[in-house]
Amino acid sequence: MHFLMIISVIFFQLLPCSTYNPDSTKKWEVDFFDDFNFFDSNNWQDQLVWVNDEVHCYVEKGKYNTLRIKDGILEMRVIQLDSTIDCDYFDKHGNLHPPTSFVSSRICTKNKQEFIKGRWTARLRLQTNGEPSQFPAWWILGANNDEYPVQEENESICWPKTGSGEIDIFEHHGDHMKNAYTTGRIVNLLECDKGDWWSKRTNVESQLEKFHEYSVEWEGSDLVYRLDGEEVYRNLGDGDLYPEPMFAILNYAKITNYDMTGEWLMEVDWVKHEFRK
Repeated sequence: MHFLMIISVIFFQLLPCSTYNPDSTKKWEVDFFDDFNFFDSNNWQDQLVWVNDEVHCYVEKGKYNTLRIKDGILEMRVIQLDSTIDCDYFDKHGNLHPPTSFVSSRICTKNKQEFIKGRWTARLRLQTNGEPSQFPAWWILGANNDEYPVQEENESICWPKTGSGEIDIFEHHGDHMKNAYTTGRIVNLLECDKGDWWSKRTNVESQLEKFHEYSVEWEGSDLVYRLDGEEVYRNLGDGDLYPEPMFAILNYAKITNYDMTGEWLMEVDWVKHEFRK
């Protein structure tokens, strides 16, 4: 995930998606639902990137037990290995990730399940929270984003311009909070890879070690953030800044160099997208 954002007016090719109707009198209908009875490659793929100077290496296919399905739950882990490994991918500036003993997983619905507006929800919990360096997240990103994997010609827009905008539904910063998360959007500062990460978000108290539903929805021109269906924050008039199809991301990062004890676990019960028909 990114800490910066830009808005730039461009033309981009819209990917197939469900029709969005902002009329709040219409009922929500589900057009995507994954309850993780198995890892469905029609919905998800690995996303091997290096951002925010994260100290771990994302690995694919659940290597080292960083990702698995158990009893209908998606388990994502940050794990410290007994020795360092090479991490063979680069940041946006061409720097190779240094060897590390920390591994984790990041998956996305890019080019598989992408939608314009509507409502995204995930039911999830953490095994532990408030530990320095832990940074689990559930968020959405514009489908024309130019980061790995690049699989379509229109995936050429740098984060976070229109077409590659970011909305953070659930982020937990263990360095700064316990039993709380942050939610909101990134504000455009009119340059690639730059933006205001703070002014359009809020911290919300939550018992993170229990399952809760974390969502964002477009209500007219507003972005409405909910915890277990109750509104906790609203970006007034900002929903129209995200006209592009968006895909979902689940990841568990280690964001700083603090020592960690054992392993960190995030469990995801299900993910869904809805629209008003």
